[in-house]
Amino acid sequence: MKFILPLLVLVPVALVLEFAHIGGPTAVFIASAVALIPLAGLLGRATEEAAIYTGPKIGALLNATLGNAAELIITIIALREGLVELVKASIAGSIIGNILVVLGLSLLLGGLKNGTQFFDAKTAGTNATMMALAVVSLTIPAVFALGPAATRPSEETVSVLSDGLAIVLIVVYALYILFSLRQKSPEGEAWEHNDVPSMKLPMALGLMAVTTIGIVFMSELLVGAVEPVAEQWGLSELFIGVMLVPFVGNIAEHIVAVQVAYQNKMDLSLGIAIGSGLQIALFVTPLLVWISVLLGNPMTLVFNSYELAGLIGAALIAVLISVDGESNWLEGAQLLALYLMLGLSFYFVG
Repeated sequence: MKFILPLLVLVPVALVLEFAHIGGPTAVFIASAVALIPLAGLLGRATEEAAIYTGPKIGALLNATLGNAAELIITIIALREGLVELVKASIAGSIIGNILVVLGLSLLLGGLKNGTQFFDAKTAGTNATMMALAVVSLTIPAVFALGPAATRPSEETVSVLSDGLAIVLIVVYALYILFSLRQKSPEGEAWEHNDVPSMKLPMALGLMAVTTIGIVFMSELLVGAVEPVAEQWGLSELFIGVMLVPFVGNIAEHIVAVQVAYQNKMDLSLGIAIGSGLQIALFVTPLLVWISVLLGNPMTLVFNSYELAGLIGAALIAVLISVDGESNWLEGAQLLALYLMLGLSFYFVG
């Protein structure tokens, strides 16, 4: 954390660049994107401190929820600006990134330090099955929308289908949370905090509020610069949405998951990586569907074929890794290799 805190200086820098019209969209995009990293880190730190007061299970849920807050804010602002395709790309990228990058780095570095690592296959299997369910549900609208012209439903029907699936996904996520809270944590895998919190609860809540406000402002600048930057750099919104936005929004969680894997706590590391992806798929995505209606820019759950290929591949490999209850550094390298292949593919999509 101490290494990224100096980056907070980029918060006022980004504001000056935007309102003084210095450096153009590229400078604003880079400054606001990098400024989101320490803000997300501070939000994660404040959340961990608050978790000490709430207990481990509620605290873990709180950590996952607010860990995705930065990305949720970015996507809501993008929806307000009508950048629906960017939002869907960001959703797909977040799920793919959590499985392939966060879990990949965790397995690679944890395996290099500790050799073969072990985790609770039952819990990991449940999470992987939920992830597979989430990805299958996200493919259903696309299958209908991209089907043969003779049987293809109307856009209005697809929109109604997406709204209905959004409700089902939220219900399934609520059931998953209820099930998880009633399960016993694996031995020795509780989230470790200091016995005495480093800040009082009101201070932690205040820090959460301040950093959230900062994230809102930086997200505004980031989203506003996306289209001109994509044009200047010769990148598609799909590439920016899948590869860049999720990385910025989830950087704090990424760091924590890798750290605990390095400490040989694989149940916790898998819980962070897969749990965050599950929350995006089962809660954030359907929530955005309904928020988009309120904002006047309706979003369906019809993902394009490139996004679906990445989602299906990531979910499949998550299931394969979870079945045996053990991991090694080679599996981490395989996950990262798949992410690089997907990134290269998305780069060439116009």
